Amino acid sequence: MNKLFTDQLSKCECCPRECGVNRLEGKTGFCRVGSGIRISHAGLHFGEEPPISGTRGSGTIFFSGCNLRCVFCQNYQISQEFKHCRDSTLTPDELASEMLQLQDEGAHNINFVSPSHMVFQMADAILAAKEKGLVVPVVYNSNGYDSVEALQQIRALVDIYLPDLKYMENRPGKRFSAVDDYADIVPGVLREMLDQAGNLEIDSSGIAMRGLLVRHLVMPGLLENSRKCLSFLADLSPDIHVSIMSQYSPQYKACNFPEINRPLTEEEYDEITAYALGLGLENAFIQGLKSRDYYLPDFDRERPFKAKSES
Repeated sequence: MNKLFTDQLSKCECCPRECGVNRLEGKTGFCRVGSGIRISHAGLHFGEEPPISGTRGSGTIFFSGCNLRCVFCQNYQISQEFKHCRDSTLTPDELASEMLQLQDEGAHNINFVSPSHMVFQMADAILAAKEKGLVVPVVYNSNGYDSVEALQQIRALVDIYLPDLKYMENRPGKRFSAVDDYADIVPGVLREMLDQAGNLEIDSSGIAMRGLLVRHLVMPGLLENSRKCLSFLADLSPDIHVSIMSQYSPQYKACNFPEINRPLTEEEYDEITAYALGLGLENAFIQGLKSRDYYLPDFDRERPFKAKSES
């Protein structure tokens, strides 16, 4: 019998938390998810960066749970409060079937959202899907708090890495995301992703086929953190693609943190985008501030994201 990636969940160390619990026996660690593949939504999504969504949509698969506890999380219904989400538990073969269905619907890619704590289940499903005819690129869309060792194990299974770079300072990571060492972990993660996939490769139709695209959410009052994040990326590769996101709004528990209990201002966002250009980060995607309304999901809806006609 072939060994499965998921077998490693008997002592789970698939993310930097290294909880060590036996998820195969139903025990859970920080992410609160066992070995079953809990997904909250699967469907075509048009709200990603243009090379990811394209014209036909990105085949997004949202995992339930998370290995962070961001107080401002816009996906809190599925990352933190499972009772509000329409989730289901799948086997790797069933997840493979979901991937193939999205490919049949015309998806440019299969986009796994929040895979850091589900990386081994995801890997088994990718292998099963490829055996059954999956040919579109696979996107690993994570919060950046990943295990470098786990990423090394899935080399060649992921085509496009789409990680967050939330913090290059540990203090806000601890205060807002319940993580002590994010700024220590994420540099190695991004280096590994770049080593595996290279800089973003876009075909003649403007669709990403392979490579790394890093997201950074600009948060109110944390501009020095943003500058440090962008400086790191410029040093990592001046040709790196970065999405500088303006869509922050005070969701979930952000109301309990006065310093981030407000929207981002246009002046703050303009300051950070100008700083990025000054660093030579020319492959940057920028957003209008109105994006915070369009991109805010509601996972109590059958279709969590607003259609363009609703925006």
